[in-house]
Amino acid sequence: MVIRTGRADLAFDGIRTEFGLPSSFPTAVLAEAEAAASRSFGDRPDLTSIPLVTIDPPGAKDLDQALCLERTATGFVVHYAIADLGAFVTPGGALDTEVRHRGQTIYLPDGNVPLHPTALSEGAASLLPGVVRPAVLWTFTCSAGGVPTGVEVRRALVRSQAQFDYASVQETFDTGDPHPSIAALAEFGPLRRALARERGAIELQLPEQEIESNGDGWKLVTRPRALVDAWNAEISLMTGMAAAAIMLEARAGVLRTLPDPDADAVKALRRSAAALKVPWPADLSPGAFLAGLDAAKPESLALFTDATSLLRGAGYSAFNGSVPDVTTHAGVAAPYAHVTAPLRRLVDRFGSEVCLAVTAGQDLPEWLAEALPQLPALMEASDSLAAKVERAALDQVEAWVLAGRVGQEFEAVVLRSGDREADVFVSAPPVIAKCEGARLPEGERIRVRLEEADPQRRLVRFQAV
Repeated sequence: MVIRTGRADLAFDGIRTEFGLPSSFPTAVLAEAEAAASRSFGDRPDLTSIPLVTIDPPGAKDLDQALCLERTATGFVVHYAIADLGAFVTPGGALDTEVRHRGQTIYLPDGNVPLHPTALSEGAASLLPGVVRPAVLWTFTCSAGGVPTGVEVRRALVRSQAQFDYASVQETFDTGDPHPSIAALAEFGPLRRALARERGAIELQLPEQEIESNGDGWKLVTRPRALVDAWNAEISLMTGMAAAAIMLEARAGVLRTLPDPDADAVKALRRSAAALKVPWPADLSPGAFLAGLDAAKPESLALFTDATSLLRGAGYSAFNGSVPDVTTHAGVAAPYAHVTAPLRRLVDRFGSEVCLAVTAGQDLPEWLAEALPQLPALMEASDSLAAKVERAALDQVEAWVLAGRVGQEFEAVVLRSGDREADVFVSAPPVIAKCEGARLPEGERIRVRLEEADPQRRLVRFQAV
């Protein structure tokens, strides 16, 4: 729902400056990217006959994944093509050096700071519709229950037939007329989500704030996650789990890890559920409990907020020769590796190269073995930066949107309460901010008054009424 526009005369240059975000690529990097964009890749299998399609946010040009899902007599076959950045980036070259420094694409409302030059990320390496592209193609043979019984990964030439966005695809499912390449997603996606719940995967259904332009300013929106979004995410998760299994069997790779929830954090969440009078059977895992909550209820929002304490300690584990102590990701409830977004995230290219080498029965190339130990620090630094920039942009727009409304009252849900202040969610406009007030009732709706909205300090502050 669109709420209110922000200031039209203010952009996000201050955030770029504050966080030292680059405004361009070095000349040598651009030259290398342009040369790579003109390469020929005709010596790999031509699988352009597979009717792949992409599903991304509206207007996206950096298309990492293309999908084709077939229903068979015994189950499913899933073709998942991933942009092959390894075909364009020369190890040790100027481009490789630059993208290792950047780590990932940083997104801002008025333009992103790309990981790769747009000649690649929005051009030659992107899985745009109607053009032949090099890809890392994953093919899964799955049972009728959605469990992979065979996995193949190889380099190939592919061609996407069409580019869709989540809302339009959801509409085709709602009207009963989805594209044939993804029609089986409505059956396969729920199967995979059920398997995730059985594993104990933890998903927090907190409201996602988004910033959009309305032509002369900025607006804050909240958009409920479409079923298609969730189904499509399961394909990426399945691929990451398969990649992790390949790496662990070979004792080489880089995993995305998250320790199992701390026992004290689980106990604290159970206390919160009891205080909010939300039943939690003793034999139900935290993931299963959270999956059963109605995200529209205020007490659920409070519990999702408290449950963030279950998901602490995320990191990356690189290994070559021995398996690390922590191999699982608590959010996924399984070992997991990033391999599906190489246009936007550095580590995915290296993860794909590990899987390609291992499944081909080859030793890791020397450059890849040398790079693995460096990746955790590079990714953790870029993840931290990306999170700070995202939060700063949201804080900025919240302050712009509310700047002229100081003194007004709003309805809010108390997410997390402390001795003197609380985190609250105001739905109109969709703002998450601090609210002064002692021991405010978590999971309940209260009235709050806007005390301060300062665009210069990117600060919004409420007071319980």
